[in-house]
Amino acid sequence: LLTAKADDMDKLMGFDYGADDYLTKPFNILELKARIRALLRRSGKGAERSNTLTIGGISLDLDARNAFKGGEIVDLTAREYDMIEFLMKNPNKVYSREALLDSIWSNDYRSDIRTVDVHIRRLREKLEEDPAQPQYIMTKWGVGYYFRK
Repeated sequence: LLTAKADDMDKLMGFDYGADDYLTKPFNILELKARIRALLRRSGKGAERSNTLTIGGISLDLDARNAFKGGEIVDLTAREYDMIEFLMKNPNKVYSREALLDSIWSNDYRSDIRTVDVHIRRLREKLEEDPAQPQYIMTKWGVGYYFRK
């Protein structure tokens, strides 16, 4: 609340009615900004927080296009990042090689369909604890690939 009422009872009533903070006039604009930043920080919506997607031990910083495994940054190529972002944004949904080619690579670019397999293998090597026994980047035999949530 931003108000001219500075009595203790007014402040108590403001908090009782659901206010997160109470600031009386006249006020210092720097204090108001600091209180707003603190509220945003506590709510998890502050500007200083990046736009992240986390499933299990894998996180993506969607703004910086960085991937993390267990908190450590993982060096991915642009296509590898695009593929893991696409799969993580659509968890548990199975995509065929053709669908991944169309979604990750443009329709203008057609490559050998096995390029998807190569990228999946590289992602597993970089992001999975044991690439031979993946926990996240899964194969649905005869159908395609998916990210297990």
